Amino acid sequence: MHTPKSEMLGDVVNNNSSTNLSFNLGDATSTTATSDEELSMSALSTFRAKEEEIEKKKMEVRERVQAQLGRVEEETKRLASIRGELEALANPMRKDVAQVCKRIELIKKELKPLGTTVQKKEKEYKEALDVFNEKNKEKVQLINKLVELVGESERLRMKKLEELSKSIDSLG
Repeated sequence: MHTPKSEMLGDVVNNNSSTNLSFNLGDATSTTATSDEELSMSALSTFRAKEEEIEKKKMEVRERVQAQLGRVEEETKRLASIRGELEALANPMRKDVAQVCKRIELIKKELKPLGTTVQKKEKEYKEALDVFNEKNKEKVQLINKLVELVGESERLRMKKLEELSKSIDSLG
C-alpha cells in the first residue's frame, strides 16, 4: 500500500523520466538544463501542493476528532449530571430510611428493659393481687365470723336479759 508521499514521489519520478525522454529526443542541451529546472520546480510545486492537501486533510480529520471528543465530553458531563440527579433522588429516601432504622433500633433498646420491667411488675401485680384476694377472703370470713359472734352475743345478751327480767319478776 502506497502512502500519499510515496505516490507523489513516484509521480515526480514519472514526470522526470517522461521529460527526460522528450528532451533526449530534442537534441538541445541548453534547453535540457532549463527544462530540468522547470521539471524540478514543477515536481516541487506538485509535491508541495500534495503536502498542503495532506495537511488540509489532517486538519479536517483533527477538527472532526476534536468535535467528536467535545461531544463525548459533553455527553459524559450530561451523564454525570443525570447520575447525580438520580443519586439525589435516591439519597433522601435512603437517609429517611436510615433515620427510621436508627430510631427503631433506639426504641428496641429502650423497650427491652421496659419489657423486663413490665414482666417484673406483672409478676409483682399478680402476687399482690393473689395476696389481696387472700386477704379479702380472710376479711369476708372474719366479717362472717363477726356477724355470727355479734348474733350469738346478741342472743346471749337477750337470754341474760330475759333471765334478769325473770329474776326481777320473781323477786317482785
